[in-house]
Amino acid sequence: MKYLKEIAIIFGITMIGELLNQWIPFPVPAGVYGLFILLGLLCSGAVKLQDVQATGNLLLDLMPLMFIPSAVGLIEKFDELKAILVPFFVITVVSTLVVMTVTGKSAEWIIRRQKKEEN
Repeated sequence: MKYLKEIAIIFGITMIGELLNQWIPFPVPAGVYGLFILLGLLCSGAVKLQDVQATGNLLLDLMPLMFIPSAVGLIEKFDELKAILVPFFVITVVSTLVVMTVTGKSAEWIIRRQKKEEN
């Protein structure tokens, strides 16, 4: 019964995100609307973490399975992808390094700022 309640909460919020995606003409995916709604509800205390934690963890554990069909699709289209393979890898490596650097520097800045506030 607990899982049914948690699934109803998560799917209800997802449905609200889908409706917002239909009503608001911004190029924002429905899932993003749903995530922000859930974040707002969790931060405000309207939804407790315990109300969605078990099902959320289960969905996170199952997430890698959702990537199998797209990986199979990429493998099937490998011959067509050969032409863009080198640019794809270069873009992937460069963007990964940029994201890692920006994230690390941001984390260092936040930690330094917190230490200054403590002193």
